Formats: sequence, C-alpha cells, structure tokens
Amino acid sequence: MASLDEDLCKIKDLIEKSTIIEERNPARYHLKLITHHFNQYRKMTFGERDSNKPHKTILMVGETGTGKTTLINVMINYMLGVQREDKVWFEITDDQSKDHSPTTIITVYGVYDQNSPDDLTIIDTPGYGNTRGISFDKEIAMNLLRLSEDLHEIDAVCLVIDASQTRLSDRQIYIFDAVQSLFGRDIAENIVLLFTHSSGAHPKNALTAVKEAEIKCAENDKKPVYFLFDNCQSDAANEEYETIQEQSWKLSHSGMIRFFRFLENIKPKTLQMTQEVLQKRKQLEANISNLQLRVQVKEQKQNELKQTQEALEKNRKYVEDNNDFEYEAEVSYKEKIPINPKFWHLTKKATCCTVCQENCHYPGCWWVRNLSRCSVMRNNHCTVCTNKCHYSTHVKEAKIYVTKTKMVKKTHKDLKKKYDDKIRNGVSLVSKLEEELQELEKEKIKLVNKAFHRVEALEKIALNADSLLTLLHVDFLIENLKEANEPQKAETLENIKKRAGEGKQRALGYIRYFI
Repeated sequence: MASLDEDLCKIKDLIEKSTIIEERNPARYHLKLITHHFNQYRKMTFGERDSNKPHKTILMVGETGTGKTTLINVMINYMLGVQREDKVWFEITDDQSKDHSPTTIITVYGVYDQNSPDDLTIIDTPGYGNTRGISFDKEIAMNLLRLSEDLHEIDAVCLVIDASQTRLSDRQIYIFDAVQSLFGRDIAENIVLLFTHSSGAHPKNALTAVKEAEIKCAENDKKPVYFLFDNCQSDAANEEYETIQEQSWKLSHSGMIRFFRFLENIKPKTLQMTQEVLQKRKQLEANISNLQLRVQVKEQKQNELKQTQEALEKNRKYVEDNNDFEYEAEVSYKEKIPINPKFWHLTKKATCCTVCQENCHYPGCWWVRNLSRCSVMRNNHCTVCTNKCHYSTHVKEAKIYVTKTKMVKKTHKDLKKKYDDKIRNGVSLVSKLEEELQELEKEKIKLVNKAFHRVEALEKIALNADSLLTLLHVDFLIENLKEANEPQKAETLENIKKRAGEGKQRALGYIRYFI
C-alpha cells in the first residue's frame, strides 16, 4: 500500500502534467494530452502505452444529459488513484459542441499512467442520436468500423442511463439500438449498464425501463449487470452538504471498484463478427436503395406502356392500314444530380455504375479511394447493379442517379423501328413493351430476394437482428415480396416487426422524423 508521501508525490506529479481549470476544493485540472487526428476519429492520450501492462478498451454510449462525460472523468480519477482528501479533480474530456469537423465525431481517450495497474482506452461517441440526423449516425457507425480495424477487440460496451428514469425516451432507444446494431451476438455478455445520478438505492424503475425497451446486456442470475454512480464528485465542497458529498464519493468509488473488477474477469471480444455485421448492413442498404430506383423505373415503364396501348387502341384503323400517326407518352429517363446533404458537415458521396446508370452504394464508403475495395464489390465486380459490372465502370462522386419523366411526341413508325423492323402490327409492339416490363420485374424480384436473404443473414449473426435500421426497410420489402408472390418470406418479415415491440415502433417515428 502506498504511503502518504508517495500519494502526495503522485498527486503533485499529476498536477504538473495538467493545466488548472478552477481554483477551489476540489481544484479542477485538465490533463495535458497529446492529440492525433485520423480520418475517422481523433485520439487523445495521457502518458505512454506499456505493452507489458494489461489493457482494457471500453465504448461509452449515452444520450446528452445522462452524465456520460462526467462519468468518463470519474473513471479517469479512479484509475489515477485520486482520493477525496486529495482535494483535486482531473478531467480528460473536452467540449466539442463548437467543433463540427468529421474527424471529431469519435474521440478515443488513451490513459497510460505508470502508477495505474492497467492501461485504459475509452471510446466516446459524442453526438450519437442528436438532431443532426440518421445519416450522421451512420457515419459514426462507419467510423467505428474503421476504428475496429485498429483496435481489434473490446472489453465492454457501457450504456449510460440516468438512474431516476422510469422510461427510456424514443431517442435513447434509438441510440442504444443503433449501437447494438453494430455488434455480433457474441458481444452481449460484455454490455453493461452504468446508472448515473444514483442515490445508491436499487434502480428498480430504470431497470424496468431497460427491460421494456428490450435492451440486451450482460446478465448475472438472469438479472442485468449494472453499476451505480453519483455524478457529484467534482462539485465544489460545501460544509452544509459534507455528509452527502462524502456518501456520493463513496458510492461512485464503490461503483468503479465493481466495474473494474468486472473488466478484469470478462473476456474481451474480437470485432471480427462486428465487421461482418456492418458489412451485411451496408450491403442490405445498398440493395434496397438500388431496388427503390428500379421500382420507380418499372412503375414509369408501366405508365408508358399503358399510354402506348391507349394510343394504339385509339388509332386502331391506322394500325390496321399500317399507317403512321402521332401521339404523346410520358417516358422515363435517368439524370445524374448533385447530392444535397441535409447537413453541411457531412461528406456524402455515392458509388454509381455508369453502364447501368444506377446508384450501387449510397451513401458510399467515403474513405475508399480504390473502388475495388467498396463494400458492394466482390471479386472486382459490383454485387448490386443490374449487369454486375466491373468496378472500373463505376465512379464515386457527390452525385446520384434519379428517375424523371417527360412528355414526348411519338409516332407509330418510330415505335415500330425502335423494337424491330420486322414488326408489322400493333399487337406485337405491345408484346415487345410487355417483354421489357417482364425483364424489369425479374430483376426487381432478384433484388427483393437478395435483400430478404441479407436480413436473414443478419438474423443469424447480429446481436440486434430486429434493428431499427432494418425495420426502416421492412414495410417496403414486405410489400414487394407480396407482389413477387413470396408470402412466406413476407410473413417472416412481418414477424420481425411484431417481435420489435411497441418501444421500437415508437422510436421508428423518431428516426423517420430526422431522415
């Protein structure tokens, strides 16, 4: 056990490595950090990593106002061995509210103190679930994917919740659902609940809220694993409330002892399955985005066919006499337009096929330069576009294809020539148009089935199979599966909707509001 002199030397050393924020009791200091900026995150470190030391990596997730930032600092002070009688408080977090740079979406704090038994990496996701929209959150997910390639494994996913809550808000359900949607089934036993603003009493109502929201987490004797904290440790000392403040300190200190004991005993999980889950989610979204474009084309072609049939019927005499006539029809065409992102600070680019004129991956892999490495490519060919074209026929830019219509004057003569010089009557012209529609329908059915199988694949490996991000597309898929005469597959998706429960259905409204 460290002597009093050793403790004083340790605190003095930490103060020398900090800058003063506020002179009071406890005095507030900000640790001097070294900051490294990467494409998808920034890393802020205190001290130097010791490769021979045990190392823990945790992900912190919580809605604004739950005390996540304070809790990170509580964790740091525990690691540094700070006691209440030291009358100091160290902070590692900073305010990103004025910084909207994409590189600061995720902050990785590395705490490598030579006096601590463990090195610690804390991944903080500021902004998750805020009003900047679901596209912003998808970028966070993609950044976490890129980050996972550097980190390789994770020890704990910490869901931060206010202990006084009686019900999780739609936004909280969405935040936790979105984060859990990133992981494979194997991570469940590493997810824990951190209750803040706690009085130390059993958080019965908060636990009920978590259960009703069907949040998956580690269990002990079939009960959620949780830890209690009071976020008052950094408050200025007040003689009138000295007893309460002392209890607050003890409660949080006790919670940290239990939490770090959990970290010592839990087996870290590799992020390989997480990468598989994210890959399949990206492919599912790419399939559905492309499918929506093809459905629009098919509907517009159907409209064109109907107008052509009406024109042929109306001018039957001219058709029989093989005479020419003029008529108007609404025809579809594709046009490439600039992407108009909802939020200026988001990078939005799409991978598009210039041959098929289709959006193969939107929003695309913004960090990929070589398109052969795009998520929708397999063996150098696209898995999404109609002709499965080589990646070299694709471009990545801030533009997407959209379908538009225009009224065009046509003649019977032009219509015949378009399809076949040997066509001699109106019936065969209509047949040719119907053949086009049948081909479009076949392609649409293939894509609908492919999207369904991606949902099935996610069911097998994802921790959160009935994710809100999947549920967003379920109604669209159900409708198209029914049209494709696939009632059993449609029923499977209907069951996923039912299983999702009332809480997630409410949260879906939250997502749709910000799309």
